[in-house]
Amino acid sequence: MSDRYSPNYSPRRNQQDDENRYRQYLEAEQPSKPVPSQPDQIQKAAGFAIGLSSVFAEQILSHPCKVIRRQCQVHHNGEWYHLTPFTLIQVLINRYRHQGMGTIWKGLGSVFVVSGFIMISDTVISEITPLPKEVSRHSSIKKDLQHVLLKGLTFALTTPLFASSLIETIQSDIASERPGVFDCIKEAATRIMGWGMPQTTRLLPIWKLVLPTVIFRVAHYVICSVAQYTVVSSIRSDQLEDWDSPDASSSMSQTLYDEYFPDLIGTFSGAIIADIALYPLETVLNRMYIQGTRTIIDNMDTGFGVIPINTGYEGFVDCFQSIVIEEGLQGLYRGFGALLLQYAIHAAILRMARILFVKLTDTYRPKQRRSMPPMSPNPALSTSDSKYSPLRPPINPNSPSYYQYRE
Repeated sequence: MSDRYSPNYSPRRNQQDDENRYRQYLEAEQPSKPVPSQPDQIQKAAGFAIGLSSVFAEQILSHPCKVIRRQCQVHHNGEWYHLTPFTLIQVLINRYRHQGMGTIWKGLGSVFVVSGFIMISDTVISEITPLPKEVSRHSSIKKDLQHVLLKGLTFALTTPLFASSLIETIQSDIASERPGVFDCIKEAATRIMGWGMPQTTRLLPIWKLVLPTVIFRVAHYVICSVAQYTVVSSIRSDQLEDWDSPDASSSMSQTLYDEYFPDLIGTFSGAIIADIALYPLETVLNRMYIQGTRTIIDNMDTGFGVIPINTGYEGFVDCFQSIVIEEGLQGLYRGFGALLLQYAIHAAILRMARILFVKLTDTYRPKQRRSMPPMSPNPALSTSDSKYSPLRPPINPNSPSYYQYRE
C-alpha cells in the first residue's frame, strides 16, 4: 500500500521533508571548510606572547655574557684575550666559587633604564621636531635620513647614561657597593656637571665621548636594521612562493608560525652581524668610557682578586692606535668568546621558541569537516533497500518524475 493512502499522509509535509533532504545532499557535496577550534585572537595573542617572552629571555640570559665581554674589553693588561668561550670556563668557575652567581647579573637594572631613556628620547624628539620616529620600506630616502638623524640625537643625549651603565656593569662587587636601579642616572648627571667625579687629567669629558658614541650607535642601528630587513624579506618571499605552490595548505600552523618567527630570526641575524662588524669600535669606546673613573674590575685572567684600570688615552684615535701597537689586532677582540657564547644562548632560545610555535599551532590546528560519500543519482544502483538511505540521493520534488516515485 502506497504512503499516499495512509491516514497520516500529508502531501505538503512529505514534500517539505524531501526538499530538506535534497538541500542536505547539496550541502554535503560542497567542499569542506576549516572550522577553527579557537578564536584567531587567542592564537595570535599566544604567538605574540611567545615572541615577546623569547626577546625578554634573550635580554636576561645574555646579560652575564655582556658583563664578561665588557670586563675583558677594558682589561688592557690581561694575559688572556678570551677569543673563544673555552678559555672562560675556568675563570667563571673561580668567580662563582668566590663571589656567587650574583656577580654576573650586575648592572642589569641600569641596562633597562638606558633602554627606557632611549624610548622616551625618541618620542620627545619626534614630537617637537619633524623627524620621524618610525620608517617603513615604503619611506623615501629623505625620511630615512631624517630618522637616522633622530637616532643620532637620541644617542647623543644618552651618552652619559651609556658611560655610567658600563661602570655599573663591569665594576667588581668585592671593591665597591652594589648600586641601586636609578644610580646610573645620578652618576650620569654628576659626570655632566663635574660634581663628585675624580678630578684627574685622565677622565675624558663628555663632549669627547659624544661623537664616537653617535657614530658607533648609529652604525650599529643601521647595520642591524638593514640586515634584519634583508633576512625577513627573504623569508617572506620564500613563504609566498610556498603558498603559491599547488600543494600548499592554508592551515593555521602556517599563518601563526610564519607570522612571528621570521621577525625573531631577523632580529637575531641583524644583532649578531652588527656586533661582530663593530666589535673593535666597541672595545675602544668602552675603554674611553671607563678611563679616569677609578673603576676596579675582577681579574679576568684567573677569576681571583681585582685589578684597577689605569689608562691614559687622549681620544678615540689615540686609543685605537695604542691598542693595536701594544696588544696587536687581537687586542681589539678581547672577550670575543663571550660574544660567541651570548649568541649561542640566543640561538638556543630561538630553537625553544620554534618548538613552542609548532606545538601551539598543532594543538589548535583547525579540524576539517568530513563530507558524505558520493551518491549514485540512480536509485537502482543504491546498496540499500531503504527509500531514503544515506547512500541514496533524495528525489527533487520539482522533478517531473517526483510523483512517479511517490507511488
